[in-house]
Amino acid sequence: MKNRLILLVCLFSLGIPHLLTAKEVKEKSDSVGTKTGWNFGAIPTITFDTDQGFQYGAAVNFYNFGDGSAFPKYKHSLYFEISHFTKGSGIYRFYYDSESLLPGIHVTTDLSYLPDEAYDFYGFNGYESVLNKSWEKQTSADYKTRMFYKYQQKLFRFKTDLQGKFTGSKFGWIFGVNLLNYRTASVDINKLNKGLSSADKLPPVNDKPGLYEKYIDWKLIPKEEANGGFIPEIKAGIVYDTRDNQPNPMKGVWTEAVIVTAPQFLGAESGFSKFSFTHRQYFTLIKDDLSFGYRVNWQQTLSGHVPYYYQPQIVSSVMTGSSSTGLGGAKNLRGVRRNRVVGDGYILGNLELRYKFYRFKMIRQNFYLAANSFVDFGQVTKKIDISNLQLPSSVVSSEYFNKGAEKLHSSYGAGLRLVMNYNFIIAMDYGIATNKQDGDSGVYIGLNYLF
Repeated sequence: MKNRLILLVCLFSLGIPHLLTAKEVKEKSDSVGTKTGWNFGAIPTITFDTDQGFQYGAAVNFYNFGDGSAFPKYKHSLYFEISHFTKGSGIYRFYYDSESLLPGIHVTTDLSYLPDEAYDFYGFNGYESVLNKSWEKQTSADYKTRMFYKYQQKLFRFKTDLQGKFTGSKFGWIFGVNLLNYRTASVDINKLNKGLSSADKLPPVNDKPGLYEKYIDWKLIPKEEANGGFIPEIKAGIVYDTRDNQPNPMKGVWTEAVIVTAPQFLGAESGFSKFSFTHRQYFTLIKDDLSFGYRVNWQQTLSGHVPYYYQPQIVSSVMTGSSSTGLGGAKNLRGVRRNRVVGDGYILGNLELRYKFYRFKMIRQNFYLAANSFVDFGQVTKKIDISNLQLPSSVVSSEYFNKGAEKLHSSYGAGLRLVMNYNFIIAMDYGIATNKQDGDSGVYIGLNYLF
């Protein structure tokens, strides 16, 4: 834990700045001075995630503040990142953000390559897929392979989102086009075994197949989508936003309803559509210091067949990080294993208390420290159909499936935030799963509040 706290202090400014309240704009301008024209910062990317390991790399962010009249709001932001996680993931990303490119329209564009050598896969429908932790432990008599619940995924993504406001209203609209190209395969055992001692080397997939290989054999993953595919996605929706401060609101609501569709006539190997509704609300309990916020998200498949590799995707109006997947992990169910809860529909909830307990100034910047406590929960509401499953006689069904077992998944925990100039939020959360079928606990060091 000591090393993680040191990391927290060392982290700074991977995120994209957000809008401030008028009071905060004045405080920031008075303390650090107005910026004009192009500015940039080059920073190391050092984070930690229980599911992905330590992240290391570099990022550069260029900002154009124009004549400075709207500082700290910028005209254009260009963000570049190259980083790698010790458990095999990588991020190669360009992100553009502007409200000045098209007058009255907020434009975001993302171009990313996201390879993951050990992407988490626990089956479908939450608790109806049994988690056997002993199969991953080399010290266990039941050990199969550390990669039993993993497969390799390489995602290429290009997306552009447009947002605008209806005249004289807090309501807005959103339209986006996302192109997602997934390449999936068995874990590259030879690559992961490089540099390991004989005792630590992973067994070949042919000798010890994982759940991904078994699902293909059992036809739960159709052979035509087993190696990934192309998803051309069109997104449209409405947004209602009354937050007083985007990075850490003290009051207001942020609600959105979004529909995405992947039509076959645009090249999708399997056409489908999904609906997502998210409501977030914030309350001030102690002025300027203590707030309570909650988020409720419901997502459902409306039509068609959704390929297994897209099912963990969480639909939202705009992506603030490099990925948006779950349920389980840093961005939704903290303490629950990444992608533990996957279905054709789900409900997600987060409750969080946030307390700013110490403010200070250093190197001509404004800082505050904050603590947060939380409860997260979620459940599959529409199951992926596996009724045609026919297992070989050699397979013990109860080791893999527990029909009717799905119920609420939950976790709880606490965290710390170090915030510079109200925008740059360094985050550390520790979450504990309440059910051992979801894992044990997780530590997540990264950026921003969850919602």
